[in-house]
This record gives sequence, C-alpha cells and structure tokens, in this order.
Amino acid sequence: MRLTVESVLRQSSSDWLLTVIDDAYQDPTIRNYLATLGDPRVRYIRKEHNEGITENFRSCVAEATQDLMMILGADDLLMPDYVQTVMDAHRRYPQASIIQPGVQVIDEDGHPVSTLVDVVKQKLIRPRIKTSPLFGGEELAISLMQGDWLYWPSLVFRTERIRGVDFRNFAVIQDLALVVDMICRGDQLLVEPTVCFSYRRHSASASALKLVDGSRFEGEREYYDSAAVQAKALGWRKAQRAAKLHITSRLHALVLVPSTLARADRSALAVLLRHALGR
Repeated sequence: MRLTVESVLRQSSSDWLLTVIDDAYQDPTIRNYLATLGDPRVRYIRKEHNEGITENFRSCVAEATQDLMMILGADDLLMPDYVQTVMDAHRRYPQASIIQPGVQVIDEDGHPVSTLVDVVKQKLIRPRIKTSPLFGGEELAISLMQGDWLYWPSLVFRTERIRGVDFRNFAVIQDLALVVDMICRGDQLLVEPTVCFSYRRHSASASALKLVDGSRFEGEREYYDSAAVQAKALGWRKAQRAAKLHITSRLHALVLVPSTLARADRSALAVLLRHALGR
C-alpha cells in the first residue's frame, strides 16, 4: 500500500486529493506512515469496526468531496500521468459518467504480466472504438453481460452520478452490478485508451481466493439472474439473453475445473460445473 500511496504522490498533475479509509485493520503501519507525509491533500479515516468491502465502497463514495472520484485498490498503482489523462478525457467528454482508462496488469512483484483472463478482457470482449469512445444503453449492457472487461479500481466516476445508485450485496461482483445499474439509468462510459494504470493481479486477492472454492460463481449466478430481470423491465431483450447466458463467466468456471480436479475438491467442483453447464 505504501507503493500505492507513493504512486499518487508522484502524479504529474497536482489536481487530486487522497482519502484513505482504514476498515479497522489491525496493523498500524500504514496509519503511522501516512502521519509522516505531512501532505494536506492526504486524509486518513479509521473505522472503529471492520465493515467489509461493500460497506467500505459506500464509505468511499460518501467521503468524496470533488466532482470526480475513484475507488483505488490498496495494492494497485497509478502511472505518473493518470490524473492528467483522466482529467483531459473528462474535459473532452464531460457527458461521460464513467471513465475507463487504459490498464496494464502487474503481478505481486510489480512486473507486467499477461494472463488468460486479461487477454480475454482486453483483446476479445472489450468493444472496439469505431467512431466514438462513448458507450451506453443496451449495447454496453450486452457487452458487459457477455463478459466484464472493466477494471474496477481504475474507473473514474462523476461523483454526483455514482451517488445516485447504491452497491448491491453480491459477493465480489458488486462493482459490475453498480456500473450496470448506472447504465440502466442512462449513464455513459468513456473508454480512454491511454495506458496509465497498473492493476495488480495476485493469488492473495479476495476475488482470487473465492475462485479457489467456487463461491464467487454462486454470487455471479445470482447477479446475472437479477440482471436478466432488470434488462427485461427495460425492454432490452438482447441484454436479457446475454445476462441469462453470461457466457464468459461460465467459460471461466470451466477453465478452473482441471485444477479443482487435481485438488480433489468435490464441493468446489460441483459449484464450478453447476455454473459452467447451467442448471
């Protein structure tokens, strides 16, 4: 996390504020480190009790004080031109409620990596920019139901727009649910191709750990059922069908079957096969 904070401090633009919300973490190292910075742009808030990731997301939105905000992960990195890039993108397309900048993926040691998941996200399912980098409506909903190609910690939101929705209590996938809720409300997403964010992918992440036992996919299946109902209510028949199929999510579960067989984890195997093959 010190590297994360330092990546913010090294921004080429000074047009930022950093609020660190400590969800009652037991180790005081980060709190002590932040106290040594002496930078008025850095604010530290500690909760009395651990409330979990979804509630902490809500706290981040509530504490935002500027027109644009992001929920930066505790181990991701901003490249030096991140703030300048997204601010320039916002000035060009002020109607966009969400900005997805270009992302590189790094491992535990900070080295760039290319995983199967990220090849699929970046090369296969992310929509190509043809005439406009703005996406929205049923077209975007279909794309995200087919496969979530967004990188949540890198996203920038117009604060007033993200405050118009709430995080739903789905395991791990609550970020996608919030974005889709915004899209269903008429918000647009801007794809800014400039790579300026380093997304850390490692085995100790909450989402990776939930892949091991298959519990993530139970939450995903519950969400996609809900999204299909949501799309139907809007008359978005193609988006409804894409939510019911959630094809990339099911293929992801299928890819994990061999390693689960090797571990002889029958309960996780049952969850993966149920998700991959359907009911």
